[in-house]
Amino acid sequence: MTNSAVQDRPRSPDTGQAPLLRLEGLTLGAGGNAVVEDVTLDAAAGEMVGLVGESGCGKSVTALAILRLLAEPQIRPTAGRVMLDGRDLLSLPMRDMEGVRGNDVAMIFQEPMTSLNPVLTVGDQVSEAILLHRDVSRAGAMEAAEAMLAKVGLPAPHRALGRYPHEMSGGQRQRVMIAIALACGPRLLVADEPTTALDVTVQAQILDLLDDLRRETGMAVLLITHDLGVVAQYCDRVAVMYGGRIVEQAPADALFAHPRHRYSQALLATMPASNPPGARLPAIAGLVPPPGKRPPGCAYHPRCAHPVESCAARMPPLAPATGAPDHSVRCWNPA
Repeated sequence: MTNSAVQDRPRSPDTGQAPLLRLEGLTLGAGGNAVVEDVTLDAAAGEMVGLVGESGCGKSVTALAILRLLAEPQIRPTAGRVMLDGRDLLSLPMRDMEGVRGNDVAMIFQEPMTSLNPVLTVGDQVSEAILLHRDVSRAGAMEAAEAMLAKVGLPAPHRALGRYPHEMSGGQRQRVMIAIALACGPRLLVADEPTTALDVTVQAQILDLLDDLRRETGMAVLLITHDLGVVAQYCDRVAVMYGGRIVEQAPADALFAHPRHRYSQALLATMPASNPPGARLPAIAGLVPPPGKRPPGCAYHPRCAHPVESCAARMPPLAPATGAPDHSVRCWNPA
């Protein structure tokens, strides 16, 4: 993988400040099994951090844990902390957490049709967070909702206020979800596949909007996606997840130029940009093991093309890569 895969966009500067969001050893359990294990990840104000990996690696459940939206007690935190500007969200009373959601932290969900309320109008749903967290009249909240719908590029935003989700296309519903998430100007946005229902042109418009907003307002963005091209273009740093653990973290340019974990290498090798035009794209053999069926040692070793004896015996630590202190990898045989 070469630097040419990373688009020439300015990265957010390293301010040296404490991270706005920090996950510290987050572990989530379900039915006696660890779903997510020892996840440590941070995002600074104004930074966009990509969280990537195949389906089933634990990305979305990690996102839900940040906002305390897990289906407890079936899935619940068993260790670690979720720190937002020095406060542990996992220890907050639920009443206080309700004041955080939508105001300090917001989330864009993958599937807008199941996330939107089918019996409420778009205007009611976008204005709900504004009325909850801001001292405004209903008319003022509706005006702000219309402005936000316009900002995310929804056609005829005034008419859209009175429409219901079923009257809109999938792409329009996703824009409504994004408008709801951004309505109160959150300090942290967790975006779980935010453009999944949008065509390529609209996807670029929405991602440009999120990119501009985080630069203008200092909003931190945790972007969960399968699209490595999007990560290359928009993210400052990248965390690669496999089997419920972070296996590699690095600045985006560094990871795309020299991925150290064998799983990261395999993921990047599947990108069209990594292959000649018209060539058959490679695939990673096998499947991500579910919780409870993960092998001992490194969970990736049964699928790895370069395993060593230690891989099947012990879980490697997440440690700085040789010669790159800001690049960490969890691998006994890194590249």
